[in-house]
Amino acid sequence: MKRRELLAGALGAAAVSVAGVKALRSDDRDVQASKKGPFKLKYAPSFGQFKNHAGTDLAAQIQFAADEGFTAMFDNGIMARPAAEQELIARELAKRGLTLGPFVLYADFKVKSFVTKDRDVRAMLRERMKQGVETSKRVNTKWALVVPGRFDESLAWEYQTANVIDNLRACLEICEPAGLILVLEPLNPKDHPGLFLTRIPQAYAICRAVHSPCCKILDDLYHQQITEGNLIPNIDQAWDEIASFHIGDSPGRKEPTTGEINYRNIFRHLHGKGYQGVLCMEHGQSRPGKEGERAVIEAYRACDDF
Repeated sequence: MKRRELLAGALGAAAVSVAGVKALRSDDRDVQASKKGPFKLKYAPSFGQFKNHAGTDLAAQIQFAADEGFTAMFDNGIMARPAAEQELIARELAKRGLTLGPFVLYADFKVKSFVTKDRDVRAMLRERMKQGVETSKRVNTKWALVVPGRFDESLAWEYQTANVIDNLRACLEICEPAGLILVLEPLNPKDHPGLFLTRIPQAYAICRAVHSPCCKILDDLYHQQITEGNLIPNIDQAWDEIASFHIGDSPGRKEPTTGEINYRNIFRHLHGKGYQGVLCMEHGQSRPGKEGERAVIEAYRACDDF
């Protein structure tokens, strides 16, 4: 073979090799990413979080999450879905062994509700609990999120706290026999001014007073970084009453690694404590489109690498 032909052949082979590498880095990147195995903890994407990869079909979204190694999902607004969609979600999650995290049962930020002694308000809350129990049965989850509403500027804080405890006990008369666990979410007063429940120690004291296995805390680490910080010590202090977590970095409420919270250390700490619950990925993404969705997944891979 002439030297010119040999050189041409070598260059052609190199071009094919480079093209193959480029194809692997783009078209096959998602396939390679899906072979990394399950995450150590139950990080839970929401429906629509990976829509640029999975589309809008609910079953396809569940399949994509499972292929990426996620073992849970969550849907704050699942109570508003038609019963047929709720049942489909439960069925598709069960097929793949995924857990459904807490859904929002009651979170009216505009009214004074749990802090009052109003009979009509209590009747409304109890009716809402009945609806939540029915939803939990259809979607096969045991957690439902409650935000106790606004505080009352005209009523002493201790009276308001007592009213919240009494109203929760009334709600649990409906939820407890069904095994539905109410998780109370404190929210930060900067983003949500005027709400009664803002801090983990406050939620802990209420749960201890209610004294029910079906009244627990949802620790939203984004909110608590803003309100009080000291995240790991507060987790440890309230551990017996924490049932679930929301994830979001601060500032910005985007994926882990985009803000100041050391999620790798937090996830290691939770894993070391034997945490088996769900960590809902309640945040946006720092970049748009498929690239942004892939960045979210890789951020969780990085923080799960402990």
